[in-house]
Formats: sequence, C-alpha cells, structure tokens
Amino acid sequence: AVIALLVKLTSPGPAIFRQQRVGLGGELFEVLKFRTMANGTHAAVLDDPELRALYELNDFKLASDDPRITKIGRFLRRTSLDELPQLVNVLRGQMSLVGVRPLLQNELELRSRHDRDLYVHHRPGLTGLWQIEGRSSVGATDRIKLDRSYLENWSVRSNVKILLRTPRAVLFGHGAH
Repeated sequence: AVIALLVKLTSPGPAIFRQQRVGLGGELFEVLKFRTMANGTHAAVLDDPELRALYELNDFKLASDDPRITKIGRFLRRTSLDELPQLVNVLRGQMSLVGVRPLLQNELELRSRHDRDLYVHHRPGLTGLWQIEGRSSVGATDRIKLDRSYLENWSVRSNVKILLRTPRAVLFGHGAH
C-alpha cells in the first residue's frame, strides 16, 4: 500500500502497470507491476518505430537512464520492489515463485523453436536464475542461455536454491538498474 501511494503521489496515472505476457501453455495473462515509468510510456514507445527499435535492441527494456522512468521507479526497479504485485499473479496460478522471466509475446517469438517449446511448458516466475545471476547486466543471449539451462534442468532442489539466493541478489542489487 505504501509503494502504491508513493507511485500515485509522485506521478500521474495508475499505481499498477498491467501488460500481457505469455504463460503456461502459451496462454496470455496480465502481469502486474508497480508503475515505474511516466503513464503511457510503453504505448508511446511501441507507437514510434525508432523508439520501438531501440527498446527491442535493449532486450525489450528502456535504457536505465531513460528520463521517462520516474524517480521512485528507479528505486523500485533497483530493489525489485516493482515486482511485488506479481504475487497476485502467483496466487492466481499464472506465475510461480520461481521460473523464467515472463515474456512478451513478440519477445518469445524471437527465440528458437526449442526455447519457445521449453518456455510454454512452465509457468514464468517471480524470481529465477536470470534474476540471481545478474539481472539487467545480463544480455539477451546470456539470459536465453540461463532460461534454457533452468528449463532443461528444472527441479525442486534448483528452485529452492534460487529462492534462497534471491534475497541476497535483491538486497545487494547486483546487476539491477
């Protein structure tokens, strides 16, 4: 509630950002996050061919120094607190606590057939191998390798290890921006 209030007080627009992502079985679901950008930024980026190309080249993310990211948004991204509303997605059964990052449909389509097949056979997660191995500092190629490794070697034991390593990754902010 405090984070939602801070988002609302520091920039106009809703506190929660909603976006379609691909889940288990290839089904689309609405992922929830605290809004970290000026309201309407995502639509504006997608509508401008030049901005969209830069966004896609940056692994479907805005550059960390983009002026459209709000001050509170920078803090939320660095601490991963913007992801907390995804606990609702976990409770709804759309995500799990551990998995791969929930992908946009066009982001998933850029992956190999093998990687797409692996992805749709698991629920995306709130945390995962990518998040504990460097987060935003890990480029697209390495993130795909981490996702593939996680999905091909999935086990309860590996999930427990990832869960245990997540607080440290979040607290120290390694690779977050």
